[in-house]
Amino acid sequence: MMTRPQRVAAIHDLSSFGRCSLSVILPVISVMGMQVCPIPTAVLSTHTGGFGDVCQRDLTGYMEPCLDHYRRIGLELECIYTGYLSSPDQVAHCLDFFDCWPDAMKVVDPVMGDHGKLYRAFTPPMVEGIGRMARKAQIITPNLTEASILLGEETPAGPITTAAARSMLARLGELGPEKVVVTGVTLATGEYANICYDRDHNSFWKSVGDYIPVHYPGTGDIFAAVLTASLLQGDSLPMAMDRAARYVELTIKTTYSYSTDPREGVMLERTLEWLTRGEVSKRFQSL
Repeated sequence: MMTRPQRVAAIHDLSSFGRCSLSVILPVISVMGMQVCPIPTAVLSTHTGGFGDVCQRDLTGYMEPCLDHYRRIGLELECIYTGYLSSPDQVAHCLDFFDCWPDAMKVVDPVMGDHGKLYRAFTPPMVEGIGRMARKAQIITPNLTEASILLGEETPAGPITTAAARSMLARLGELGPEKVVVTGVTLATGEYANICYDRDHNSFWKSVGDYIPVHYPGTGDIFAAVLTASLLQGDSLPMAMDRAARYVELTIKTTYSYSTDPREGVMLERTLEWLTRGEVSKRFQSL
């Protein structure tokens, strides 16, 4: 029986201001009872979404010595969770982490684009590298744009049918991951939902929420962090997805009520306590 908290190696960038990436992942997973082992890929003074010239230091050269140290001390990890990466070298280092802990749950948030467009810094080698990581993962959490990039398709221009959603999820599962979650999907029914597929059980699910007319950085990081910790706690995939969706929605609504500058991210300081309650998620439905 394990007497210590489960450990999650979180390979992400760290923005000191703006509430995204490691600055939200650390408190979220910690409050849910796991030990986060942060492996920063870069440090930034703020995120890159509207604060002008950002002070940034790339930490690619840190990742391999960090891995070597962990191997020497025999560090045990239950999960490796990756997010934004800035170069093919960082992709290669993440794949080395996967190889060194073959039994760890591997979660890949394939951060590559949004709103139908690839991020400017993403070259074809980076897209190919993220695809290789997705094929080695147990769980992937793309948004609709990233799901389309992984499949080599154009992002749907409007709402998608249930049949199209199920087909997209199944084809993503065929790439390799056992569990697929696609976030921020507008369905032809008019619902705004997160959708998922459990390949082992051939089951499709959705978690429908309210659309809030504002964009905050870091909400995708929070969603993936809650999902990861929920799965480690033993939640089923639809339960974990629904817990993550409910927490993100609660935190967005809370922040929106204060009318703060959206660039500052969501006020998770006001809502973290909700994650400790362990409420049974039951808003998910069959897709």
